[in-house]
This record gives sequence, C-alpha cells and structure tokens, in this order.
Amino acid sequence: MNSQNKIDTNELTFEQLNRVRAYLKKMIEVGGSDLHIKANSTVRVRINGKITPFSGGFFSKEDALTFAKELLRGEFAKFVEQKELDTTYVYDEKSRFRVNIFFQMDGVSAVFRIIPMKIPLLHELHFPKVVESFVHLERGLVLVTGVTGSGKSTTLAAIINEINHIYPKHIITIEDPIEFVHKDRKCIVNQRSVGHDTLSFTNALRGALREDPDIILVGEMRDLETMKLALHAADTGHLVFSTLHTLDAKETINRIISQFPTDEQNSVRLSLAGILQGIISQRLVPTTDGKRRAAMEVLVRTSTIEKLIMENRDFEIKDAIEKGKSVYHSQSFDQHLFDMYNEGIIDKKTALDYATSASDMELRISGIGDGAATGGADDDASPQEFSEDEIFDLKD
Repeated sequence: MNSQNKIDTNELTFEQLNRVRAYLKKMIEVGGSDLHIKANSTVRVRINGKITPFSGGFFSKEDALTFAKELLRGEFAKFVEQKELDTTYVYDEKSRFRVNIFFQMDGVSAVFRIIPMKIPLLHELHFPKVVESFVHLERGLVLVTGVTGSGKSTTLAAIINEINHIYPKHIITIEDPIEFVHKDRKCIVNQRSVGHDTLSFTNALRGALREDPDIILVGEMRDLETMKLALHAADTGHLVFSTLHTLDAKETINRIISQFPTDEQNSVRLSLAGILQGIISQRLVPTTDGKRRAAMEVLVRTSTIEKLIMENRDFEIKDAIEKGKSVYHSQSFDQHLFDMYNEGIIDKKTALDYATSASDMELRISGIGDGAATGGADDDASPQEFSEDEIFDLKD
C-alpha cells in the first residue's frame, strides 16, 4: 500500500471523478439525497428514502481506487492509513456534499450526502411551532437526536440560522465535517472542522470556553470527555446544541447518564436535570405527496420533567411529554404522527409504521384515546412557568 500513498496529480486523468460528477448531477436533477459508489458494484442513489440503481453505472475495483485518488489527492495517504475519511466536496456554487469514503472487502466505497447551499428557514421545514422557542434561549442544553439521515444537521442549521438573523451573539460550531456554511449576520459565527481546524471535539470544546462564546454547537457528542465538556459549558451559562444517535427523549437521557462511571451518575443526573432545556427527536416519514417530512418528539423543560430526571423516573417521561402538550406544546412521536395523519400529510399505514406503539396509534385513529392524542394539562402546568408569549414572541 505504500506505493499507493504517493499521489502525483499530474498523472491523474480525473476520468473517474468526472463520472461521479455526472451521477451527482443526475441525482440533483431527480431530487436524490445520497449517492453510493462501491467497488465491483452498481452506482445507486437514495430518492425519498429508497435506494435505486443508476442504469449503466458500474465501478470496478480499480475504478473505485482511482476515483479515491482523484477525489482526495493530498489526503489519499491519510485515507489509506485510517481506512476511512470524512470530507466535503463542492460540486458547484449551488451544491455541496458531505462525503464518507472507506475501505470494504471489495475495495473502496463512498457515500455522497447532498448539503443544500441555502440554509432552510424553520417555517419552510414545517416543524412544530415549539421548535422556534429554542432559538430564544440564553443558556442550557438542547439536543437533536435520531438515526443517521434523519435530518439532525438540517434542524440545527435552521435553528442557528434563525439566531444568526435575530441576535448579536458569538456562535462557535465544532463539526466533522462542516456541512451548512453560516455567514456572519447579526452574529459572529466561527465554524471549526475536526481534522482541519482542530484536532478533536474535545480540544475544540476546551478552547471554546476561552473564546467568549454565547452559543456552542457540538456536531456530535461521541465520547465521555466531549459529553463532560458539553455539560460543563451548559452549566457555566452557555447555550449548547448537540446531537446524539438516540431514538427518543427517554433513551437520550439514559444514554448520557450511562456513559459516566456508576459513582458519578447521580451527580450527572442532577446536573442534566438542571441544564436540559429540550430534546428534539426526529424520524423522516414519507408523505402523501411523495416527499419526506420530520415527525418529531419534542421534550420541553418543565418542573415535572426536571423532577422525573432527578428522581430516575425516566419511564414516566413520555407520559409527561404528552400531558404537557396543551400548555407547553411538547409532543410525543405518536401525537405528532396523529396530527400529521389528521392533516392529510401522511396516510394511515405510515402513521402505524412509524408510531412508537402501532396498537395505540390504531386506537387514536379509531377515535379511542383522544385525550392522550391531544394531551391534557400537566399537573404542575402554569402559563407563567413557560408561557406562549415566551415561546412564540419572535423578536425582529
């Protein structure tokens, strides 16, 4: 492999990269989200969540390796050493892609994920209104969770973009790699790419605390040290946004606490209860118009939620979220799916397929259990604690 590490760009024809560019162009035209290149296999594209082969697209093992050299150039040696690499690829002034390239048993594979150059506005994404409340927070921790490809980066970018147009603040983002590019509007936005601008999330987070930030976005809380620093940043008066690969609010809380040694978990639970402002968990679901939209569970900080976390009663969190819908505008996945079904955005099959409990969703749709669907008032709910004015008063 040593001889393959040395790349002379003068010897490259870029024929394979140009082939991939043609597939990227076609993917953009058909509205795809991901392009898959695999050695000894057909090129495939994901459209509206489904993988589809591109006719006539086949990469041999040699083609795929040459493509890697043409794409990575000076970083090819690093790729060979690490066996995988995250990077970005600029197609033109309108289209950028997040790229993960890696070795597998047949050779080289790569996945291109399209990144819109225009950052979508929150209202364009059809999010629940309560998501806008997180734009106006001064401090604490907000987490966006979901499986890979569920739109977490888009959600965070839209929130940061909204803040950038409203408040004069300093925002530091730590990402791997940088996806959406934020220009300075009312905010100063410093975006740091792990591997290019900083050695690690941990190093960048430590540095951020000395860089006068108001808001810190951590692309992903991947390890214990990053979690510790993120919680510390939120605990010391900063507003911290981050992501986790968890399915819902309850699992998110359990995942964070379980990462810590047993003898520290009680103190972490108390700290998390005090700083957690909200959790947005999302799943992309197919809509009746052939597109996809995010179904969301949204946990909003209330005294009840804080108490449940402190007392290790995480199993009650989903019920508390549902009961808080009418006052705090929190919602469970099933409540949001039910609303989307009633509005004709999704069909019954989709509502049942993506529900946390298909049997409960069947009852909601049949008209039984409507109280749970709409959400009753939380026992300790009071408009003074988290009023609609606080949530929805968007400042110019």
